[in-house]
Amino acid sequence: MLYLWIKAFHIVSIVCWFAGLFYLPRLFVYHAQSEDTVSKERFSIMERKLYRGIMGPAMVASLVFGIWLIALNPAIFKSGAWIHAKLSLVVLLIGYHHMCGAQVKRFARGENTRSHVFYRWFNEVPVLILLAIVILVVVKPF
Repeated sequence: MLYLWIKAFHIVSIVCWFAGLFYLPRLFVYHAQSEDTVSKERFSIMERKLYRGIMGPAMVASLVFGIWLIALNPAIFKSGAWIHAKLSLVVLLIGYHHMCGAQVKRFARGENTRSHVFYRWFNEVPVLILLAIVILVVVKPF
């Protein structure tokens, strides 16, 4: 029963994390398009609060609950290569998360050099990772 509770909280924290991973780059798009100081400051505040207040705690919770699930069921590593591929994608996702954090700081300092078009493409990365992770976990293709 404990395993199912942890799994439920793991899923909820992942949903919260991905909500931020989808929305923050969208804010970057709008921020890169903004021209007035008031808008730029407003976007910087929104980005910082989203990153620190939602995304960071949700990422930590996702990792804690995920590690807890593995600790309760270490035999999962023998269930196939899908789990190793999934965990590799989680590592990439953590890297993407930190890239977003670095970009939040660049925008706050007024040092952004990228266009809104870049951020539109950048916004698609977590979609592809989520798609791959869900397929690996549900289908377990290998």
